[in-house]
Amino acid sequence: MANPWRGDVALVIDGETHVMRLTLGALAELEAAMQTDSLLAMVERFESSSFTSQDVLALLRAGLRGGKCDVPDDALLHAEIDGGPIGAARAAAELLARAFTAPQA
Repeated sequence: MANPWRGDVALVIDGETHVMRLTLGALAELEAAMQTDSLLAMVERFESSSFTSQDVLALLRAGLRGGKCDVPDDALLHAEIDGGPIGAARAAAELLARAFTAPQA
């Protein structure tokens, strides 16, 4: 079960629910994958809607690793994600937001 107070976001991949989380290590991996020079630049890319599908995949990969989910990168490329590309982008944006803000009570 996803715990928003820990920054968790649930993602349904091929009918199975996975809990993603951006740990510090996952954020470092994400910075490298997105080739950004800071956390702020990474967040701004999503806030300004100038992110790419590769950015979404990088965020999902990092979140899955941070949540200790065993979904191989290759499988993620061909997976059916609930909500399709828009659902994936929403989950990625929510994951990034939860890493830096506390959920509403």
